[in-house]
Amino acid sequence: MFIARLAGLAVFDPMGDQVGRVRDVVTSLRIGREPPRVLGLVLEVPGRRRIFVPMTRVTSIDSGQIITTGLVNMRRFEQRPSETLVLGEMLDRTVTLLEDGTPVMVEDIAMEQQRTNDWALTRVFVRRPGKGLRRRGEALTVDWDEVSGLSLVEEGQGAANLLATFEKLNAADLATVLHELSPKRRIEVASVLDDETLADVLEELPEDDQVEILGQLEEERAADILEAMQPDDAADLLAELPHQEAQKLLELMEPDEAAPLRRLLEYSDDTAGGMMTSEPVILPPDATVAEALARVRMPEISPALAAQVYVCRPPLETPTGRFLGLVHIQRLLREPPSTLVGGVVDSGIEPLHVDVPLAAITHHLATYNLVAAPVVDENDHLLGAVTVDDVLDHLLPDDWREQDPSVMHISGGTDGS
Repeated sequence: MFIARLAGLAVFDPMGDQVGRVRDVVTSLRIGREPPRVLGLVLEVPGRRRIFVPMTRVTSIDSGQIITTGLVNMRRFEQRPSETLVLGEMLDRTVTLLEDGTPVMVEDIAMEQQRTNDWALTRVFVRRPGKGLRRRGEALTVDWDEVSGLSLVEEGQGAANLLATFEKLNAADLATVLHELSPKRRIEVASVLDDETLADVLEELPEDDQVEILGQLEEERAADILEAMQPDDAADLLAELPHQEAQKLLELMEPDEAAPLRRLLEYSDDTAGGMMTSEPVILPPDATVAEALARVRMPEISPALAAQVYVCRPPLETPTGRFLGLVHIQRLLREPPSTLVGGVVDSGIEPLHVDVPLAAITHHLATYNLVAAPVVDENDHLLGAVTVDDVLDHLLPDDWREQDPSVMHISGGTDGS
């Protein structure tokens, strides 16, 4: 579907009422020759307001009209730094044919629906410069990877400038961008990230990329990055390093930051002890519901950990005093703010022990519809919590980021298959 032909097309809801008209197509460019993914359409609705309609809301496209699901967000469209408008920014651009190095002008770009139902920019309609008395040169249609000058530039672009292109990406998406870069550029971009951002990104990268990046940093900064990471992710990364290197980094860390990592490294990585984080939300029984809600609202706490608080006797740093039970966030939202959490504890769900294997953890979370579960030692001291995202990381294959989601096989079960 050539995009210039979509300009001005009417867009209708399932009832046949017109929503607006197409003014542009939003895409996300990639490094190298990867076809960009089409994110959605920019529509002009009555009042000359422009809105964004994701491609997931588009059910039919033909030469005469476009049909949507009817669920349209009327908020005004604001282009993000990582987004590119096809009609507004890509047409009439001069690019280069890779076959012979000829400069050509882009006159149209085609998008095509992929096997996964996503849309991507796949073909480019270009025109060569005219020669002699000919006013117009030869026109031809080529595949996206047969031209250069449309994709994001990797070589020759400063790391800071490259990073500015993705400044509003979340950690997972930025990790995907870094993973697709060459090793040299990956290190250059990582070096200009602040510690907190780099820590978040490392948690989302494959282990090989984590080790490569950490190994290229100065040792003092590498230790700072480990301190900023979630303890379970930092411990997993240290476990991938040579023993002497891991010990040196632990010695450079603050003692109270290194202590939880040393404990986590004692456990096998496919057990509750190896997968848990040592920093769940822990409160004494005389804390109030208001205090609990204030804790789970803290932005640095992940959604899975914020789903419940763990009630323990002092001390409240892991390993804690005796574990009393947990309180789900739904229960906290239903209770008066002055209620003590000790009075609304759910003690009916048994905690996990550190040596429980992955299959049993998965079964436990599924049985009780949990997104996290407490982990205790033989004396019922709380050591940490296993979250569903940690379980998924262990269930998915090591190369899950490179696999097509539509054909991915997830391992698991009691036999580990």
